Amino acid sequence: MAETVAPARASGQRRVLAALALAQFICSFAGSNMNVMINDISEDLDTTVQGVQVAITVFLLVMAALMIPGGKLTDRYGRKRCFLTGLVVYAVGALLSAAAPGLGVLILGNSLLEGIGTALLIPPVYILTTLLYPDVTSRARAFGVIMALGGIGAAAGPLIGGLITEGISWRAAFVFQAVVIAVIVLLARNLDDPLPPDPTRSFDTGGAILSAVGLVLVVMGILAADNDVWLMIALIVAGALVLLWFFRRVRARERSGKEPLLSLTLFRNRTSNLGLVTQNVQWLLLMGTSFTVAAYLQVVRDYNAVETGVIFTAATLGLLLTSLSAERLAKRRPQRTLIVTGFLVTVVGATALVALAAAYTTAWSYVPGLLLIGLGLGLMLTPSVNVVQSSFPEERQGEISGLSRSVSNLGSSFGTAIAGTILVSGLTKGAYAAAMITLAVIGLAGLAAALRLPKSP
Repeated sequence: MAETVAPARASGQRRVLAALALAQFICSFAGSNMNVMINDISEDLDTTVQGVQVAITVFLLVMAALMIPGGKLTDRYGRKRCFLTGLVVYAVGALLSAAAPGLGVLILGNSLLEGIGTALLIPPVYILTTLLYPDVTSRARAFGVIMALGGIGAAAGPLIGGLITEGISWRAAFVFQAVVIAVIVLLARNLDDPLPPDPTRSFDTGGAILSAVGLVLVVMGILAADNDVWLMIALIVAGALVLLWFFRRVRARERSGKEPLLSLTLFRNRTSNLGLVTQNVQWLLLMGTSFTVAAYLQVVRDYNAVETGVIFTAATLGLLLTSLSAERLAKRRPQRTLIVTGFLVTVVGATALVALAAAYTTAWSYVPGLLLIGLGLGLMLTPSVNVVQSSFPEERQGEISGLSRSVSNLGSSFGTAIAGTILVSGLTKGAYAAAMITLAVIGLAGLAAALRLPKSP
């Protein structure tokens, strides 16, 4: 009996891990595949490159703004229920995007519904992984698979999206997302929630609104930089004030004994704080590079979607090589070492993208830089997640998972908004170089945070 139960349990666990990893893949894919559809979407929907950039950024922003509330809802309604609900909402958004007659409907389906669905389904991915894999090594292996699929989704999104766009239509890329969601639902049928939901848990609706509005204002301020500097300053200041209001509300609720949306005690863990900074910068670099290089190649160099996607294969291969080695690397090297090395390799890659593009005009000039960025990001994505998630006990996984994913997706939003705004303002070789240099400097800030992580495992 034991001999038959063990393989069945292992097979079930593999199916669950496949579902969780595919969920991360499709959400990351959604954030980057539109980068190679910029020309096709703008022509088909009679909009501009900046309009498509807004759609991409709003999608990433909705994820970031709602990820903390999404993580909190898992405690009240259960991780499996939130996961499946998020998948359904996401699928509806994907199908609506596929049929969009204009930019407004595309933003509704892709940016809003897919963003809301992602905010509901992603926190359970990280909570369930942390609970199902209790030791550091097995958890590193599981997170390695999930982060590898997430990184591949972001890096290979341009290639897959480009092939679908050139072979069929950009609309078919959204149908592809809905099909993958259906596969995930089938794989997750036997998913068990290790912790029972607690319907009595309160939910801070006011805090959720304030945090979301504050983050939206800040990112929209960045997007406004190339049109109106004063509007940019006004939006960022307004966003900062709303976020300050949010944190004052959190403090007041904690002092009165009420449960806030996000406990300030989460920020008392120095190791977790540094890990969150590294996560934010990693996704900023990944999505910022993806948008900058893809937009430049299509709009300035006149590459089509497939040609652009093929060039990004270098980043995908790099991510595969290092992400899938997460378990072996976790056994041999401290997580701090992996994160620091990852930032060094990524910054060198960003520098190479600028230097080689200036010296050569061939497509091959982008391959070394993208390969290095893929290797560097794949090396540090898993350890950064592991550092944060492992810093808290089981009962706090809902909170920290929501915060962790919010910080990462906020990094994605910042990457597309900052680098995209610099690039769209000029759409020239100089603007491309300025955007990549800006990303490299931000990468150095991430490296500084990584160097302050504890040296011990």
